[in-house]
Amino acid sequence: MNDVEKEILLIEDEVEFADYLKRGLGYVGYHVCLAHSAEDGLIKLKQSQPDLIILDVMLPGMDGIAACRCIRETGYIGPILMLTARNAIPDRVLGLDAGADDYLVKPFAFEELLARIRTLQRRTGESTSVITFADLELDMGLYMARRAGKPITLTRTEFYLLVHFLRHPRHVLAREALTLEVWGRDAEIQPNILDVYIARLRRKLGEPPLIHTIYGIGYVLKEETA
Repeated sequence: MNDVEKEILLIEDEVEFADYLKRGLGYVGYHVCLAHSAEDGLIKLKQSQPDLIILDVMLPGMDGIAACRCIRETGYIGPILMLTARNAIPDRVLGLDAGADDYLVKPFAFEELLARIRTLQRRTGESTSVITFADLELDMGLYMARRAGKPITLTRTEFYLLVHFLRHPRHVLAREALTLEVWGRDAEIQPNILDVYIARLRRKLGEPPLIHTIYGIGYVLKEETA
């Protein structure tokens, strides 16, 4: 599918700002479906399957965090980019825990929004192979992980972070290389966002731990040794 055919569901209650984003995204070739509330967004999600969702945190009625959870509960596996006026780490973590793949703090330059969208889009088109390591397997086609046969629910960003680990087992991966691989060269992210994702991924993978910290360098995927 070409970029001109890609559809974005934009859920934003500030009418003027939403119209500005819709015009800008339309100008560069995206088809934008606009909703001014979470409830309306969920209705429109049922009517079509967008390639990407842009979701504001501060919405009337159901807020963006709750809406993100509801979107994931519908089975939607596409990327979700959250917009927030809050720059505090706990607020961003709430969005990530709810199933968002990335966040963008208001105010932001339109070019930065496009960069985030490009980064999320370039993660599509993966092969349908299954990658395994120890008792962990990752189905590239179904975006699903299992450990010892138990399914693990991952966000798209967690998924692609785990893909990179599985493609380089027992190799120490530098923090900079991981950040570049997952978020891309265009993205401007907080220095500690990688730590947030690593912590969440470790928690989801369970025990015994598979991702280990190499202090001062980065991380490595390996089986724990006595």
